[in-house]
Amino acid sequence: MIKVVKFGGSSLASATQFAKVGNIIKADPERKFVVPSAPGKRNSKDTKVTDMLYACYDLAEAEKDFSKELKKIKERYEAIINGLHLTLSLDDEFETIEENFKKKAGSQYAASRGEYLNGIIMANYLGYDFVDSAEVIIFNEDGSFDADTTDKLLGERLSKLENAVVPGFYGATLGGVVKTFSRGGSDITGSLVSKAVHATAYENWTDVSGFLIADPRIIDNPKPIKVITYRELRELSYMGASVLHEDSVFPVRKAGIPINIRNTNAPDDEGTWIVESTCHHPAYTITGIAGKKGFVYRYISHRPFRSGDIYWIMEHQLQELEVDGRPCFEKVSLMTDEATIHVTCSEYFFRCCKELETIFYHYSENHVEEL
Repeated sequence: MIKVVKFGGSSLASATQFAKVGNIIKADPERKFVVPSAPGKRNSKDTKVTDMLYACYDLAEAEKDFSKELKKIKERYEAIINGLHLTLSLDDEFETIEENFKKKAGSQYAASRGEYLNGIIMANYLGYDFVDSAEVIIFNEDGSFDADTTDKLLGERLSKLENAVVPGFYGATLGGVVKTFSRGGSDITGSLVSKAVHATAYENWTDVSGFLIADPRIIDNPKPIKVITYRELRELSYMGASVLHEDSVFPVRKAGIPINIRNTNAPDDEGTWIVESTCHHPAYTITGIAGKKGFVYRYISHRPFRSGDIYWIMEHQLQELEVDGRPCFEKVSLMTDEATIHVTCSEYFFRCCKELETIFYHYSENHVEEL
């Protein structure tokens, strides 16, 4: 039995949090592979290390002095090391980072150092092997992800190790240029590691006890969701639920590996299980409720279209809909005699509506009205 455990930034923001994580990992010998994020906020007024790295690199790119900012970042890690009473020095790593910043290694390289350094600390703390993600998570030269090569390299490397720490969020091209996933991409790394080692479960530890049926900032004391399917998760993620990076679903779903969302600060909570399908009888008719702001509907009624015209409009005209180079189309619901278009609500909305009217008037005499 093999479990892959990924810990978010809030779970690794301080030595105290690191100690909690260490206890969680040691409590279950099946937790063999660990994917850490960069240190997050220690309190509401704090700054995430990733944001500190971005700001530091911006100064380097502008050829300004960034030594003060880099020192602050180093102090964040030293506070964790000292708090854990480790005999570990990151002096060499920070010298390399400083040199690469001066050489303009790129913002993706800069951002990736947060997970890289936290991975070194985590491996030292646990006594696990450290595997640099730049050696096993592979991107193509154009920045796209190479799933097949990654799965092969990860599988070969990790099959030789009993326990290992693999930093989240980044990888590299075969030429050594560091690339990153989108923000929150450590979730994806955890999923890739799970698939490569044929894990029995992928535990994703964060600061909430799984998914809730509604946003607690809007609804008081919403109930937790104990089991949710991948399909339901994708729907909720699309509409704004943000506990898990939506792209992290694909690798484990394909391999039939369940995801368990857990709370680092409440490790006894069962959390939420994400599965392909379930015979579990839900306690509620509705699994969950999520929503997005900043969108509006444009309703168009028209004479019946031929089916070919409808799909041509949907696949070509609407997908390319933009104003001043800014995409404004979100999705469309089409029937034979009506269409509901979802567009971004912005200063471009009314100009976008004009574009919509032009598209549909091109095919038939329409009556356009707003809901």
